[in-house]
Amino acid sequence: MTRKGNYSLNQTAKNAGVKNFDKFHNSGYKGLYNGETADDIAKRKGLRYREDILDNMGSEELAANLFRITQTESRLKRDKVDTEKKACDTHNKIGKIVRRAIKEAGRNNARRFTHT
Repeated sequence: MTRKGNYSLNQTAKNAGVKNFDKFHNSGYKGLYNGETADDIAKRKGLRYREDILDNMGSEELAANLFRITQTESRLKRDKVDTEKKACDTHNKIGKIVRRAIKEAGRNNARRFTHT
């Protein structure tokens, strides 16, 4: 489900002018994970090089990421985002919104989304 979501998000991001997809995806991770990039998350989880972080998440963490992905795609379309910078900013903002929602729902759940 997450791979399909990311594929769809990538298509929408491409239409919004994104060319640097690593930067775009890291913008979303940084929002959700309190500044951590995909590499930071992989290192924290002790993953090997090129091991997919999404394949190494529990159900709550995976659901949070899927929510981030779907909501970012929706916002990019709805707001007719047309530059890479705006797309990255949008992805980061949505990540932060999801992180705040997780904190509000239950403080214990939020810990896995922060590096502090």
